[in-house]
Amino acid sequence: MPDKNNSRFPIEEVAKFPAPGMAAPVSCAFSNDDRLVTYLHGEDQSPVRQLHALDIETGEGRVILAGLDDESEELSIEEALRRQRQRQMGRGITRYSWVDSTGRILIPGQSAIYVMDGPDAPARTVVDGGDAPIIDPQLSADGTQIAYVQDSEVYVVSVDGGAPRQITSGARGTGKTHGLAEYIAQEEMGRGSGFWWSRDGSHIAFTEVDETHIPVYRIVHQGKDQVGEGAQEDHRYPFAGEANAIVRLGVVPVEGGEPVWMDLGDDDDIYLPRVNWMPNGELWAQIENREQTVLDLVRFDIATGAHSTVLRETSDIWINLHNMFHPLDSGEFIWASERTGFTHLYLHDGDGSLIRQLTDGDWMVDGLSGVAGLTGDAGLAAVDESNGQIYFTATKDSPTERQLYSVPLSGGAVQRITNEPGMHLVTIDHKFKNFVDSHSSIDVPPTITLRSLNDGSQIRTIHEPSDPRIENLGLEPPELVTLQTDDGVTLHGAIYSPPSEFGDGPHPTIVYVYGGPHAQVVDNHWSMTASMRAQYLRSQGYLVFMLDNRGSARRGLAFEGVIKHQMGRIEVQDQVEGVRWLVDQGLADPERVGIYGWSYGGFMTLLCLAQASDVFKMGVVGAPTVHWDGYDTHYTERYMGTPQSNPDGYANSSPVNHVQNIKGNMLLVHGLIDENVHFRHTARLINALIANRIPYEFMLFPDERHMPRQLGDRVYMEERITEFIQRNL
Repeated sequence: MPDKNNSRFPIEEVAKFPAPGMAAPVSCAFSNDDRLVTYLHGEDQSPVRQLHALDIETGEGRVILAGLDDESEELSIEEALRRQRQRQMGRGITRYSWVDSTGRILIPGQSAIYVMDGPDAPARTVVDGGDAPIIDPQLSADGTQIAYVQDSEVYVVSVDGGAPRQITSGARGTGKTHGLAEYIAQEEMGRGSGFWWSRDGSHIAFTEVDETHIPVYRIVHQGKDQVGEGAQEDHRYPFAGEANAIVRLGVVPVEGGEPVWMDLGDDDDIYLPRVNWMPNGELWAQIENREQTVLDLVRFDIATGAHSTVLRETSDIWINLHNMFHPLDSGEFIWASERTGFTHLYLHDGDGSLIRQLTDGDWMVDGLSGVAGLTGDAGLAAVDESNGQIYFTATKDSPTERQLYSVPLSGGAVQRITNEPGMHLVTIDHKFKNFVDSHSSIDVPPTITLRSLNDGSQIRTIHEPSDPRIENLGLEPPELVTLQTDDGVTLHGAIYSPPSEFGDGPHPTIVYVYGGPHAQVVDNHWSMTASMRAQYLRSQGYLVFMLDNRGSARRGLAFEGVIKHQMGRIEVQDQVEGVRWLVDQGLADPERVGIYGWSYGGFMTLLCLAQASDVFKMGVVGAPTVHWDGYDTHYTERYMGTPQSNPDGYANSSPVNHVQNIKGNMLLVHGLIDENVHFRHTARLINALIANRIPYEFMLFPDERHMPRQLGDRVYMEERITEFIQRNL
């Protein structure tokens, strides 16, 4: 019997951010002359990040910018939502960028734009936005101008300061926006920007987003003391099967003037996932049909807006977007495709004709837009055109690892560069000589080193973990395991076994599940060891189990595509097989198995309780999607089609239609101002539970969105979840 007083560390440790060992540098970059490596990092495990620089030759490190004048704990609604889209939990300096041509550094603030004229120069204010938030500032390639969005229009200002000039018009006050990425572009397509500098700084391409025809979805901040303005927010949320934003692509001279609108085709119900300026000055873009089965790469004549198709990707399953389009100075380009069932790299000529396939095999180049954990330069890391080498990260040696490889542009054998087992994120310098390697495994907390691109040998340590909590809390890595389903598919799992004083089992068992596409929860990364709820429950005598079922990421399109038009069927089947495997190993007590999950994991928890009530005796359901007609278009329709085209699939996948089968105890958890998975989902679920007289427990957070952020709320949540598990398992 688990002992609630047996935990080896206080529950507050579960709620702290960052988790033990996870306070590592982020946003690593090389200076324009490759003398420095810069990064964002908080001192002494702090989430408040500063801008650091390390001299590659001497190894001397220093803080080059400690903070900004406009730092505030109270974020504007625009900034708060941007951080939600990017899953950004850090504070302080959260973004910066180098201009390679000048050595300048751009630092966006919450309401101002700052520039450092070199790593040793002070940060100076270029634009102070006052009460109107400044969004997505970007320096031109020559470092002389900054473009940004304010109050729905695009502005340009000299890097030396002066009066900004508005170069777009007609959106303000109409409900339209210029230069901003719409909600689903940010949340689902991995496109955070809505404007793009031409390479010579003479033009800006921008999107016009019209959402005025989409009904307003209002979120009321019921927990606030005041009412009215500031206590509510209105969103034009595109529900599955309903209207999308209408997006146009325009090009305007940097001096301003009438834009030229690009021809995106006869159908205006399309997606614009990517826009790129080419070395020769052409504007190219990717256009995706609403069904997400066709993706066109097109070029535009910016003088007339006319377009021609360079290549077309089609899929019987769906198109997974990526960030691995790379134009070459030669006029050729590198492109990634899943046409073989796995994401691989291809070389095309300027007219789109295939020259050669560069990588091949039953493994994938990492580059799926939106995959959890794929930050930094995942996928196509760099292209050394002069020496004919491509550098990329991939799953070639294991789907639970990410290693750095190279392959010749001319074709040939793939060579592995990184050596240590685990997950690697890399940043390669401009001279293709060295790279920053952010590496971790279940045994090694995130460690940042400078390495030779030639052979992966270490040159210098940039960051070593120095978190005393790792030893003080007695964290032990989980055991990574594989199992076979009844129909012969290999699945990867992780087991957190209780301490030895609880015996060899069988143990009361808790399954942590996500289970959805574009995500992977089991990999050889330190975040597995720093999964603090799992560690806390393990310390109390529970066995905690994680399993990546079919439908999850990094295993190829066939593995992922089995959920097409039927979410929540094969995923539940695989989770059940995982539990039965544990029982067969003598590890899990079949009479005492619970499950918990958040978001898609909340959806999965509900379906496991309903469809496998003989297996799962209790569940903690966090922010669940309970009917896919209540989620957004781009995500939902990729997998399920529309409610109109697939009504049976929507009905069968909805936990609302299965609640009558739930027998186990259930705790529901949701943030009231969740703008991603609206609280409406849980409200609809509660109505169904009441109608079927199914008991439930409930925990509401009035001031939280999809990711609980406030420490007090997080501690309270962990206390209540733990108490619920102790009482029911």
